[in-house]
Amino acid sequence: MISELNYYVNTKFIVGFSQGGQFLRAVSQICPQGMQNLISFGGQHQGVYGLPDCNAAHIICDYIRRLLNYGAYTSWVQNKLVQAQYWHDPLADDEYRRKSLFMADINNDRDLKNSTYKENLLKLKKIVLIKFAQDSVVVPRESEWFGFYQTGQTEKMLAFNETKLYIEDWIGLKTLDQTGRLDFLSSPGDHLQFTDEFFQMIVDTYLK
Repeated sequence: MISELNYYVNTKFIVGFSQGGQFLRAVSQICPQGMQNLISFGGQHQGVYGLPDCNAAHIICDYIRRLLNYGAYTSWVQNKLVQAQYWHDPLADDEYRRKSLFMADINNDRDLKNSTYKENLLKLKKIVLIKFAQDSVVVPRESEWFGFYQTGQTEKMLAFNETKLYIEDWIGLKTLDQTGRLDFLSSPGDHLQFTDEFFQMIVDTYLK
């Protein structure tokens, strides 16, 4: 994984697939090293709070989710399991903000903001966020566009520009949007399912 990240960091265009999208976005905020353009295919930029192919209203899904949440923010789980680091529980916001080692940190969702995260992300010329319209793996799929549940419940979904992350510009997302450097694309199909024509459009538009 490290060698792959180093390869992307030293190119003008970096492309992340699924969790690689938010990991490479984190790299751009921590050590941009000349990075210019980031393309994220189905990255979980606000984290996840749900199980793949699992109806959120189903009692078993809710039970498993609660079990995961019970242990997701313990130090052992956070240090050992990558998936726990982007578990984002809107019903336990204070615990998430205090104990999430990766997602809360890289989204500057702390009381004390890291100004270099915003400064570095704003060095990018373009960020392209690709959401899969029928994604059953990323829950909620709106996370691929920086959308997420409103804090305190799991029904109302906030669009990217309705979140505090955007409104208060914690990482520079609002600035990127207002300066025309933030593109939102949607691909039909499930997680990471895209046509050759769609990928060719990405290449022609952003990679040439």
